[in-house]
Amino acid sequence: MRILTLETTCDETAAAVVTDELVVLSSVVASQDQLHQRFSGVVPEIAARAHVERILPVIDEALKRASLQLADLDAIAVANTPGLAGSLLVGVVAAKTLCAATGKPLVAINHLYAHIYACRMAAQRDIFPCVGLIVSGGHTSLYRCDAPTDFHYLGGTIDDAAGEAFDKVAAMLGLSYPGGPAISRAAERGNPRAFHFPRGLAGDRENLNFSFSGLKTAVRYAIAGPGKPDFSRVGLTSEQIADLAASFQAAVIDSLVAKSLAALEKTGLSTLCVGGGVAANRLLREKLTAVARDRSFELHIAPPELCTDNAVMGAIAFELLRAGKTETLDLDALPGLVRH
Repeated sequence: MRILTLETTCDETAAAVVTDELVVLSSVVASQDQLHQRFSGVVPEIAARAHVERILPVIDEALKRASLQLADLDAIAVANTPGLAGSLLVGVVAAKTLCAATGKPLVAINHLYAHIYACRMAAQRDIFPCVGLIVSGGHTSLYRCDAPTDFHYLGGTIDDAAGEAFDKVAAMLGLSYPGGPAISRAAERGNPRAFHFPRGLAGDRENLNFSFSGLKTAVRYAIAGPGKPDFSRVGLTSEQIADLAASFQAAVIDSLVAKSLAALEKTGLSTLCVGGGVAANRLLREKLTAVARDRSFELHIAPPELCTDNAVMGAIAFELLRAGKTETLDLDALPGLVRH
């Protein structure tokens, strides 16, 4: 079987063709980083308009690379939740239109669950049950994943997501967008112990929620103090920027590792799967790998190319198809962020 999967939840327009043996026949991603760079974050209206312009060329290119026609597909899948309303609608309308024209089954994908399924794609074997950590620009969430179609929310950020905090701190430091890679590069030259930033809720082992807004504020005060500073006039040295970036990154990673360990202890599971854009962070991957070795649990982190938003992870649609979970053309986008 072959499925065309679509991903437009935020600012990446992506399409892929994947087989039921999890072989990727094609994958196309059109990034919008340059469109949002001047704003140091995603502007929803700009993102939605870019999706409208790019969705058909991206689908066409994905089919061409797979050497397939629409008639050769067995189903069409689309991420319809969570995400930006305008962005989601572009993908959902495209998928429903293709299904209406071809009569192919329609499958709805949860974007967060798909991030964990990227680990299944990379492992090429069953990884369930597991604790799933999604750490991205919009979400930092923990799930108990008993099966690919059976996820239970354990906890998540109560304010900023980790990726969002990276973007905002990068802007304060005068670094480029997206903030995650920029801070990671700057941190390589810095001292992670130069500033002692708070770890949010990391010390509460019973509570599986995260908090990054206090950390972000602490960085702000370390840079310029209280009030309404003009960050462009602060005049940080390259050494100060490196130390701030390294200390901030260390605080985020400590929080992510601590809560992941708490989730494993609380659920009694012995497998951790990690996906989402921030999962591409080299130091996070190294820390988790070291902890997994010391604590003897199984660790799967999505490969870097499947951490950022993509349509390949939409192969989770095969699990839904096998469970008989298809949609009618009444399918709607379910926007927003997951916060409990």
